[in-house]
Amino acid sequence: MDFTFTEEQQAAVEAARAVFSDVAPDRAPSPALTPGAVAEDIDRQLWNELARTDLLGLTLSPDHGGAGLDPIALCLVLRESAKVLARVPLLESCAVAMAVQRYGESTLAAELLPPAGRGELILTVGANGRSGHDPAELAVAARPYGESGRNEESGGASAEGSDWVLDGVQSAVPWAQVADWIAIPAHTAGGRPVLALVPRARDGVTLADQVSTSGERLAEVRLDGVRVTDRELIDAPGCWEWLRSLLTTGTCALALGLGERVLAMTAAYTGRREQFGFPVATFQAVAVQAADRYIDLRAMEATLWQAAWRISADAGGPLPAAGDVAVAKIWASDGVRRVVQTAQHLHGGFGADTDYPLHRFHAWAKQIELSLGPAAAHEEALGDLLAAHPLG
Repeated sequence: MDFTFTEEQQAAVEAARAVFSDVAPDRAPSPALTPGAVAEDIDRQLWNELARTDLLGLTLSPDHGGAGLDPIALCLVLRESAKVLARVPLLESCAVAMAVQRYGESTLAAELLPPAGRGELILTVGANGRSGHDPAELAVAARPYGESGRNEESGGASAEGSDWVLDGVQSAVPWAQVADWIAIPAHTAGGRPVLALVPRARDGVTLADQVSTSGERLAEVRLDGVRVTDRELIDAPGCWEWLRSLLTTGTCALALGLGERVLAMTAAYTGRREQFGFPVATFQAVAVQAADRYIDLRAMEATLWQAAWRISADAGGPLPAAGDVAVAKIWASDGVRRVVQTAQHLHGGFGADTDYPLHRFHAWAKQIELSLGPAAAHEEALGDLLAAHPLG
């Protein structure tokens, strides 16, 4: 399998490295020392710089002012962003924009995508449902507006118009307080998943502050009779499933970038730290642990690009793309945890020093691990796919 990146994708990586080179992981207060969120807003300076270098419109079509690249390019940029713990909704905003571009009505795309690519409009998405354990679309109900609403099975328009009403809760929505639009997965009375684009300031939307393990600001988004137009509700088959896979794959890219930075920090530290007159990196016990974590990262990388390629190319295979995404999640969830645990061990007490950035990476890694969920659950999902699609 050839994982060689195109010239355009490599150019995106170089542009991202140039932008993130000036970002320090400790730009925000430490989550270990700060009660509540480490900041009320995203890193606006970084967000504006991403917009200036056209990285926010990287995956948008030229018709909307973008570069027309694919999810692989987005994952490459996300990988670089995680190395500096970039406090911006890069994954959420770009992923929602791609879903709108792919599945939404042209008028909605024309309204949202150009300003999103310029950084003037922020998009986010509720992907955790009420508790994070059940499918997110089950946490919100979408029903046609009015008694004589649309016939869902026939797709016919309502006599009173084609508006929809949303009721329910999405928890742990990243940066909902500063987003302009929130993508809300929901289900219809027939159980069909849909995706609603809701302005944050719309009547019936209320937000309650939440804080992530990494100290980032989240929100519980409650929808009480929120009315959305037919144009703002995407009911194209496969839309929410595709967006969910993209969000998951992007999170795996964050895990990879964070793990690579942490292993590099560990190599630098153990190369300087001496015991008995020798760098501890030369001790076999240290070298073996570092080598195991390097193997984890290479497995995380290979499974990430396989999943990203399946999403980007809509490529067929013996299993649905969900199988490749599940394998990427298995490696990313367990791998990022093992990398930071080994790093803390090899750093000794210095790794817990709040003047040193490793504890920040540990908090972010734990947040990523919690977002992805336990590897055992993904192994079970992969087993179900294998049972439904026997190989050979």
